[in-house]
Amino acid sequence: MLVLIPILQNDYVLTAAYILIIAAALLIHYEYEDALFFIFGFVIMFIAEFFFIKTGVETFVRNSLFGIMPLWLPFLWAYSFIVIKRAINILK
Repeated sequence: MLVLIPILQNDYVLTAAYILIIAAALLIHYEYEDALFFIFGFVIMFIAEFFFIKTGVETFVRNSLFGIMPLWLPFLWAYSFIVIKRAINILK
């Protein structure tokens, strides 16, 4: 998914691509807790990124989500939470 960031310059197209990738991945393999991890990752990382940006720790040139950050970023983080959960389960 990270490879698509420089390729797809339009944040709305990139967000749509992320949603399609996430939907396809969840259709292929869905676990009960995936929705919880997705929502948690989306909300918590949106808040964390918001504070990082407001304190000047991070800056983004692409700020299509409320003029703050890229629209696709919370989707990337949310899916990352699912991937991390699955990786931990594999390592167990």
